[in-house]
Amino acid sequence: MFPEEFAAEQIRRYSSRGDLICDPFSGRGTALLQGLLLERKAVATDINPVAYCISAAKADVPPLSDVRREITVLRKRYTNNGQSSYEPERSLLPPFFRRAFYHTTLNQLLFLRSALRWKESRVHRFIAALVLGSLHGEMDKSSSYFSNQMPRTISTKPDYSIRYWDEHDLWPRKRDVFALLRKRAEFRLREEDIPPLSGEVALGDARKAVSFFPKLRRNVKLILTSPPYLNITNYEEDQWLRLWFLGNDPSPTYKTISKDDRHLDPLKYWTFLKEVWQGIEPLLAEGASLVCRIGAKDLNRDEVTDGLTQSLKDVFPGLRRKKPPVVSRIRNRQTEYFRPGSKGCLYEMDFAFSVT
Repeated sequence: MFPEEFAAEQIRRYSSRGDLICDPFSGRGTALLQGLLLERKAVATDINPVAYCISAAKADVPPLSDVRREITVLRKRYTNNGQSSYEPERSLLPPFFRRAFYHTTLNQLLFLRSALRWKESRVHRFIAALVLGSLHGEMDKSSSYFSNQMPRTISTKPDYSIRYWDEHDLWPRKRDVFALLRKRAEFRLREEDIPPLSGEVALGDARKAVSFFPKLRRNVKLILTSPPYLNITNYEEDQWLRLWFLGNDPSPTYKTISKDDRHLDPLKYWTFLKEVWQGIEPLLAEGASLVCRIGAKDLNRDEVTDGLTQSLKDVFPGLRRKKPPVVSRIRNRQTEYFRPGSKGCLYEMDFAFSVT
């Protein structure tokens, strides 16, 4: 993901107040939210349900009063159902879950997993996004996380997690999910942080972007995005626990959502990006700009530059580079955190083009 400051800088430089911006790889919704805060209209897509839920929660923010009221309603429903009603479902989960969460905390999460209509209700979606943000993390650093000790950024695999907890004699702590959600909502929905506009996020393949926003043809002035980096990570594995909360299997999966391995092979990767540019081309207004932050493992800078540029030229013959690419070294890599000394993606590159 790119930082808020980077997104804000590109939006100010390549768009004006009231312009429409689009991010076909929304991720955590950074580009979309910064666009709304800077009084741009904004839309986005993402095929990852976790990314969609978080981005869409930022795109259409409910009033704090509605969120508080719904958390109270949900707590009453949970209490009326009776805690014991969730024991059968909890007992059927793999051993990881009983070691990852205190039993009453897990029961509350199981209730919310079934009760939240995050695809239909913006209030439920915002609450679900709050759950995803607190679902796992470093319990030694904050009491806002529901899980046993885990990284905040990715969901570690079950076997690895249990071995780590055994080696360090770590056990989950009791958390009141409803109380923590209310506290997080009050923090997140401070009045000064609410964007003045609302945006729209589609859950689906970026290659079909125009089908999600047919009324926006020839309206987008800026594409600001960061595609999944080549041969770096697989979000289905890295976000498997958050995906479980949104309805997926209670174990890591691979290729059940994206259906292909386009992020592992360079030829497939560049072909995929070309298809994405083709999917968004009908949305672009005359004089539109495209800003892309990208990285790849085992490709040098020239190969990244040539691959991205050609994928764009195949769709936009009049492509013009606005400035030389900016190269920055990646610090605090997740790879280094989990496997010290390992070779991962060492740098990322920022490109800016005129695409029409």
